[in-house]
Amino acid sequence: EMMLEPGKAPLTEAAVRKIYADLHAYANETAHFAPEVRRVLETLSERFPQLLAEIVWDDARFISDSPGKNRGHAGLGGGGESTRILVEALARAEREIVIQSPYLVIPDEGLDLFERLIMRGVSISIVTNSLPATDNLQAFSGYAKQRRKLLALGVELREFKPAPAVERELIERYAALEKTAPVFAIHAKSFVVDEQVLYVGTFNLDPRSVNLNTEVGILVDNPTLARQVRAQIAIDMLPANSWNPRVYDADLDAAFDKRLEVFFWKLLPLTAVL
Repeated sequence: EMMLEPGKAPLTEAAVRKIYADLHAYANETAHFAPEVRRVLETLSERFPQLLAEIVWDDARFISDSPGKNRGHAGLGGGGESTRILVEALARAEREIVIQSPYLVIPDEGLDLFERLIMRGVSISIVTNSLPATDNLQAFSGYAKQRRKLLALGVELREFKPAPAVERELIERYAALEKTAPVFAIHAKSFVVDEQVLYVGTFNLDPRSVNLNTEVGILVDNPTLARQVRAQIAIDMLPANSWNPRVYDADLDAAFDKRLEVFFWKLLPLTAVL
């Protein structure tokens, strides 16, 4: 009723039922479906058994922080339940950690953990957004300040390109995307430990997720799922999709005003809130 123009009478119950019936009929009319949806429906009877066969069933541990996890007693620090559980999962790594995160600002405790793991022989690979691909320049400034340290520790970094090969592959499947000019960047937050343990959720590798934000996610101990996600992250790390900062300075590919803004953000003591 609030959406009616002033002075209009409220809709009767019969009128509401008719509106819903009309919407339902419209939604069920296949002529209104996008061509991609119609193609999927035409092959669904053949595809569905394959989809069922690909489903992996297992227990998942749901991780969540309590709202207001930082009550200020520890300043901007303090951590939370998600932080504790994910640190424990990473600390148990024996061979390999593969991470995908749109933002990468590792707190000092995280850098210490990475150093201990690498000294123990664990390889750590991380793909995050390059400066040309990111839209969060404050967060990137925090990453830019510690990038050399991460590389010196032995972390393998990859920086996602703004026009990666996977973008072209997706547009070839969905031609309409080319007209809308989507912004291509990493937004997934996930990691895989020893091709066995998988995390997918809202947790970014930054102080804000560690100490301030209320985060959720799932932790699964399943090699099949872990390897599937690891394979997808590995695709984003390929040279066609990401730069290696050890051999190429992708910052130079960003617009001058973007680089200038990051320079000024780096001068400010923002790390704790990034």
